[in-house]
Amino acid sequence: MSYVTKLLARDERIIRITRDHWITLLPTILVDVAVSIVIIGLSVLGIIFSPPWTWFGLLLLLVPIGHLALCVWAWWNNQYIVTNRRIIQVTGTFNTRVSDTLLEKVNDIVMEQSALGRLLKFGDIEIITGSESGIDVFHRIADPIEFKKALLDQKGALTGLGVSKERAERVLSNEAPGAGDITELIAELDELRQKGVITEAEFEEKKQQLLAKI
Repeated sequence: MSYVTKLLARDERIIRITRDHWITLLPTILVDVAVSIVIIGLSVLGIIFSPPWTWFGLLLLLVPIGHLALCVWAWWNNQYIVTNRRIIQVTGTFNTRVSDTLLEKVNDIVMEQSALGRLLKFGDIEIITGSESGIDVFHRIADPIEFKKALLDQKGALTGLGVSKERAERVLSNEAPGAGDITELIAELDELRQKGVITEAEFEEKKQQLLAKI
């Protein structure tokens, strides 16, 4: 079981996971490659002029390689997750920080992409919420368009679930509800089940309650 899976609540499902775009690693890669080239060059000169220093020079390669490995690990652990209930941001290499925002609190989503961002598929996502923090900004994430679509789809599904629950309560409280109303409501609930908003057990329970009213 992964760390992210452990964060999920009951009946909560991961819809999409994204990370910072690989371009955020580019400066680190260039610097570490340049340092490695210099170390290799000096080691080659050591072979020619001072052989005892050759192995010491090659050992220094562990510094840029180790640094790059740590940066890649940190990049991999930095995740932006959309579930059917919330947005989760996980950061940290050794000490992990988890922050989340309920989808029902999201008021607006703003996406910004430069010309290079459209070409390489990265951009900024700004999430405006009704919480105290107000705004969450995810800089230079990969596939921001798909991330925004997933957010909008899940928020829409959550709204649909609220409408269906409200309608279900009205139908169940009616002494003699119309068969057409029940059929339409079951179809709506089935659509939410297929989208992963409600579980199979929740769907069957509500379906049996509605069929019992016919």
